[in-house]
Amino acid sequence: MKLRNYAVVTAGYWAFTLTDGALRMLVLLYFHDLGYSPVSIAFLFLLYEFMGILTNLIGGWVGARSGLNRTLIAGLGLQVVALIALTFHSPSWQEWLSVAFVMGAQALSGVAKDLTKMSSKSAVKFVAGDTEGALFRLVAILTGSKNALKGVGFFLGAALLSWLGYDAALWVMAGLIVVALLGVLLLLDEDIGRSKNKPPLGSILSKSAAINRLSAARFFLFASRDIWFVVALPVYLDDVLGWSYEAIGAFLAAWVIGYGFVQTLAPRLLRSATAKPGGEPRAARTWALLLLGVAVGVGLCLCLAIVGGLVVFGVVFAVNSSLHSFLILAYSENDDVSLDVGFYYSANAAGRLVGTLLSGLLYLWGGLDTALWGSTVFLAITWLLTLRLPALAVRGQDPTPPQTPASV
Repeated sequence: MKLRNYAVVTAGYWAFTLTDGALRMLVLLYFHDLGYSPVSIAFLFLLYEFMGILTNLIGGWVGARSGLNRTLIAGLGLQVVALIALTFHSPSWQEWLSVAFVMGAQALSGVAKDLTKMSSKSAVKFVAGDTEGALFRLVAILTGSKNALKGVGFFLGAALLSWLGYDAALWVMAGLIVVALLGVLLLLDEDIGRSKNKPPLGSILSKSAAINRLSAARFFLFASRDIWFVVALPVYLDDVLGWSYEAIGAFLAAWVIGYGFVQTLAPRLLRSATAKPGGEPRAARTWALLLLGVAVGVGLCLCLAIVGGLVVFGVVFAVNSSLHSFLILAYSENDDVSLDVGFYYSANAAGRLVGTLLSGLLYLWGGLDTALWGSTVFLAITWLLTLRLPALAVRGQDPTPPQTPASV
């Protein structure tokens, strides 16, 4: 794959990520200000996450058969439609109608996000080559920079809501995506990521044991984060601590930017741990256990550790996420990479869906501390699943037979 193609895909992914983070914060704060409950706000994002499950499965198959350029263009185009659709909402609507309408628009945005993510993450496998450590470094850079921009998007969404209002903010974001879409249409080669063999539709669920186990761990890892992050924490900062929109957006932005920065450093932080054969799966187990310990500590010391504890959580979570993002590509075969990445991120989206719903429910039942204890339970399951991750094969050998389906 040409480096230019990788750069174009990454730039499109960055532009999308900026608006994706901004849209999440914009919708959350706007509807909270209208008086919607934490559970109602959580429902606004459920179809967004649910569509990610289906999109990653089908999108990976489409990308393998037709090329990643088509999935990327479709993702950017759908995001423009979703942003414009949200401008038609009126505060005078009844709550049930508002929730249904926003859920539908967010569903389009969810499809858009995961088509764009799958296209970009799959491209890394082709550009990395066989240089030792290159795959881990490129995955870390792409994922870390994406999350840093998503953090900027959180602040941007809160700031645009305060400065311009809801509708004008949506139009600004739609304009940004249109520019990115035009760039991709003009510069991206047609055959990027197309599989030599046309995989059948049934191949989207036929995975190796390694990929199944890693995907299950990813499900619980991201559910554990979103249980406290998506609804519970922003509502807590607004209702209990009385923070302004800008302050909430700035804190969440700083958290995600820092998280992304740590992801880019993950190969250096883990250099000694991953130097030996099989080091990456062992590191995944160790860091999952460490993250579990942090979550327990934050839950026990909530009053003193709400800011500092979550910062530490973000650092350790970033290393876990970066390791997982590397392992899914390392376990995948070149010709099946978009299929495997799609399957893996469908598990990611399923975890986020469950975490989003539990974020609203657990906060309503017991506040932020209850949400954090729910996160702790999910992290314990994540760590247990990492114990069964297989070692990576010696370069040039197949780590697991990808044609043999296996359960977790």
